Order: sequence, then C-alpha cells, then structure tokens
Amino acid sequence: KLKLNNWDLVAAINGVIPQENGILQSSFPSEASQATIFGPPSQSEAADADAGTAVPPPSSSPSSSSPQSSSTSAFCPISPSSRHIVERQSRMLNFRVEYRQRTVELVIEDNSTIRGIKDLLQTELGIPASKMQLKGWKSGDVSDSTVLRTLHLPKNNSLYVLTPDIAPTASTSQNSALQESLNQNFLLIVSHREAQRDYNLNFPGSRTIQEVKRNISDLTNIPVRHQQWEGWPASASDDSMTLALSGISYPCHHLSVCRRSSPANAQEPTEECADVHMISDSEGDEYEDATEFGVDDSEMFGMSSSGCRKSPMMPENSENEAEALLHFTAEFSSRYGESHPMFFIGSLEAASQEAFYGKARDRKLLAIYLHNDDSVLSNVFCSQMMCTDSIVSYLSQNFITWAWDVTKETNKARLLTMCTRHFGSVVTQTIRTYKTDQFPLLLIVMGKRTSNEVLNVIQGNTTVDELMMRLMGAMEIFTAQQQEDIKDEDEREARETVKREQDEAYRLSLEADRKKREAQEREEAEQVRLEQMRKEQEEEKEAIRLSLEQALPAEPNGDPGEQISKLRIRTPSGEFLERRFLGSCKLQVLFDFVASKGYPFDGFKLLTTFPRRNITQLDPGSTLLEAKLFPQETLFLEAKE
Repeated sequence: KLKLNNWDLVAAINGVIPQENGILQSSFPSEASQATIFGPPSQSEAADADAGTAVPPPSSSPSSSSPQSSSTSAFCPISPSSRHIVERQSRMLNFRVEYRQRTVELVIEDNSTIRGIKDLLQTELGIPASKMQLKGWKSGDVSDSTVLRTLHLPKNNSLYVLTPDIAPTASTSQNSALQESLNQNFLLIVSHREAQRDYNLNFPGSRTIQEVKRNISDLTNIPVRHQQWEGWPASASDDSMTLALSGISYPCHHLSVCRRSSPANAQEPTEECADVHMISDSEGDEYEDATEFGVDDSEMFGMSSSGCRKSPMMPENSENEAEALLHFTAEFSSRYGESHPMFFIGSLEAASQEAFYGKARDRKLLAIYLHNDDSVLSNVFCSQMMCTDSIVSYLSQNFITWAWDVTKETNKARLLTMCTRHFGSVVTQTIRTYKTDQFPLLLIVMGKRTSNEVLNVIQGNTTVDELMMRLMGAMEIFTAQQQEDIKDEDEREARETVKREQDEAYRLSLEADRKKREAQEREEAEQVRLEQMRKEQEEEKEAIRLSLEQALPAEPNGDPGEQISKLRIRTPSGEFLERRFLGSCKLQVLFDFVASKGYPFDGFKLLTTFPRRNITQLDPGSTLLEAKLFPQETLFLEAKE
C-alpha cells in the first residue's frame, strides 16, 4: 500500500480504513457520534482515568472542531489501532544528551526543531545555545532550523554536546576516573537460552552495547535485530552507550539472550521502508538492522560480496612464505588491534626449527593458527580469544606461534602439503576433515626425538577459559618431556666435560714425562709419534681411496648407442691408467677415479697433452663431452706446487 501511494503513510491508511470512520480528520463530530465511531473506553483506559489521567470531555457541538479540539482529540477513548495511527501525527521523542560529566534526559515532540533542543539544554546546563554543537545525528550535519520529524528518528536517541569556545571545568580526578572505567575489562557471562550454553566474553569498558550484540550475533547466528535480551540495567537505554557508562556490574555481569519470536509472515526491513519503521512509536531498536551501521548481515559474518569485502588476510598464490606472513600480521593488526600474539615470520620448517631444535631449556611448543574468513567464528575468536591479554602473554612466553590463512583453496592446499612434509598424513587428514564453520583452528605441536606430535586441536567455538586450560594442559605434557630432555642433555654434557678434563690431565702428564727424559728419549718418542701420525695419515688416505673406488659407477661395456670415452692417464711414475667412461659422466667421476688410484685432487692436477689444459680447473659438474674428452684422450698427472 505504501508503494502504491508513493510512500504517503496517511494516504495508504485512508486507502485501507473506510473514510466514514473519520479517524484521520482534524476535527471530530459530536459526542454521540464519537461514541458511535470509537465505542466505549477499554478497561485499561478506564483505569487510567480512575488513576487521575486527564481525559478532556468530548465536544458537544460541531463548533468544537477548533485547533484545540483537534489537539486534544488524541486523548479521547479510541481503539488501540486507531490510537496508534493518530499518535503518529505527533510523536514524543526521548533524548539522552551527554555534556562532559553530565547527562540530561529530554522529551520533546518531533515537530520541534533542533534549536528547541538547544533552548531546553540552555536551561538545564546554563550554556548559551549559540555556543552549543549538537553531535550524534545519524543523518549527518543538521542546522538549528531542521525539524526533528524530517530526520525520521527512533523513539530513543543519544546525543552529546561540544562547546569548543568554553574551557572545560571538570576536575582531573573525574576525568581520570572516567578514563579508568573505560580501560577496565568487563566479563560478560551471556547465556544462550535456546542452545543452553554460556559464553564468557571479555570486553574493555570502551566497547559499546551494539558491538557486544554484534559479537553475540557471530556466536549464535541471531541477527542483532532479532535478539531479545534480559539482564541489561535500566540505565543501558541506548546501544551506542559504552559498557563503562551502561551501569553493568564490575567485573562480572550476567546476561541472557534468545531469538525474538516474530510472525511467520514478517519480512526483513529494507531501506525503502526504513522511514516507516522510524516513525513507529515502538522502540527503534526493534527494527534495528546492520544496514543502519553501514554494513549488512553478510559483512558481519564475513560473507560480503567481493566489491565491498575487506582485504584478505593472506594473498593468494604467494611465492614467499615470509612475505605472506608479513601481510597476514599487518592485516590481523588492522582488524583486531596491535595487541595480538607475535606471529613467526618465515616458513613452517623454520618455525619448527626455532621451536624444537635448540637447547633443551630453550625449546618451546609450536602453535599453528589456521584462519578462515568464511567462518562466522573467526572475528569473535580473534578479537575475544587471540587478542586477550592473558592469551597473548601465555603464547608469547611458552609458544612459537605460526599462522596461515586457509580461506582460499590454493593457500589451503599449500598448507596441507607443508603439514604432510613435517607432521605426516594423519595431521593433514585431520585438518581436511574440519568444516568451514569449525574454523579457526589452533594446533598445538610438540617436538619429539623421533617425530613431531600434535598434542591438541582447538576449534573456534571455545571460550577464553577453555582455551587457556587447554594451552596449560599442553604445557604440562611439554614440561614433563622437556625435563627429561634437559636431564639427558646435562648428563651428556657432564660426560663430555669429564672426558675433556681427563684428556687434559693426560696431556699434562705426558708433557711432564717428556721433560724428565733425556734428549734421546725425547727424540725417540718424537720419532714414534711422527711414525704413528704418518701411519694414521696413510690409513686415512687409504680409507678415502677405497670409499671413492667403491662409489665409482661401473665401467660401461660399450653397448651400441652408448657414447663411450676412453681415457689414458699417465702417472708421475710413468705408468698408465686406462678406463672407459660414458660421455655423459661428470668430471667429478674422473677426479674420483684418479683419487682412488692414490692421486688425490688436492695434491695433483690433471693435464691434457695438446693443447695443454688443466682439467682440474674446470667445473666438476660438467660432462666429459662438454670438456672435449671424447671419444678418447691421453692425460697426465702432475703434482701441484
């Protein structure tokens, strides 16, 4: 009907209600006619009359249709539906106005101007109206001549006054007390009656009631406009009010929430009918929608369209893991504030090395945070869990925290590959089984001697207390293992220290004995020592030679199709070494062959006859074909200077 009548509310109502009722006429007929039209007063209206409510008598003649009669006709005994329509012509608006440390409650008709509000405030505050700046209008800047009705305001409103030309008179102690209350943390225990579950949420005093309701919307999937609350104090009359000023109990306050029942044919409010909702004399909060705050439901749950969606936590297909983690940290800080765990910047392998492979006393647990923007739990988990001071402090002291964003399928596939390489397929399959609405996840990993072990997988639907308990439980297991590792490490270091001391004592004893011997004895001992060293060096060289000889590839048989290079190598003693090699063999194979014959690479160089070339200066990774040692060549060995 509104759309058919070009959004004219009065015309739409007249099109529904018969005109002979005369409900929207500015004057009323005689007393008898009124009784016929409206009927006798209801019981509640009669009770109001008995209680002393002023109800002017109806007019006795047609001449009573004066302006005064028209204004008082709204108080005549009429049916509830008719009263609702008549009152819409002149609504009473409630204003809660804050000025420094004072709060003023005003009730004014919607046909008044903003200048009228300032005049009332001038009487209450003693401040000239010309020096006031009224702020808090949702429709933007307004002038003193603006009529309140044109702003389509809800019944309850909150404003604040600025007086830049007037020096503040509030005491320093009052300002300090206010600032302290804004910095305090309030624990809200919210009972979701339908799910029979309690949520323990920590909020600073600077958070507004509206922000609390949005977080509860993320947890319970109940939109803000459908939430029905119990437990808010009477002073919490406006959702834009901060928790510090709302009158809730400190440090803990109990609330309950459920979904407001609504008719089956109720439709979602749209921007086209927002004005109709605003002029209803019911509470404006009943029709409150996320669009009033510049976002829609899909944005609140991280499912907005690509045109207006916030930037991703991590770029897709990023080649460098460190750069991806830097982007993740910056985006996390911009969304949830600077107070968050310090994320390790680097690969998962580097984070594992940092956590598991240092000194036993310096080792830590590895916490892997997996974020998913498509989960409704992500915002609440990050803001209320990961950014809580106690969680941030505990993770920083005891964990290496590494993060990854699995919102994009390519990033998720890359994570699964990394987890398979470092933790095995069981962990990868576990992550794969979790659905989107179960994210975010926090994996607690402990390094062990044989393999890394995932101690716990914490899902996003948890509380701060439960998260802390599970982190502490993992720390207990880790501490027990760490104590064993420290004990083993200390015993090993003690054995090594004793061995070093024994070696040092033996060395000093030998030195003392050598001083007592005669020159001949010293010379003989020296000769024995030198002979022993020579023998050890020869044994070492022989061991190296044998290992090189065993590592050589088999000599090719000369099968058809193979490129065979036949090499003759002349030794310094005049003997020749002959062997066949594949043309694709590396020069390193040739060097190893020569070394296996007792001519190590660091003592001899390999030369060609003509033109004279030093083969040992070429790249060992190049092939015989590339070195032009094909199909046959004669080389000779020469000792290095």
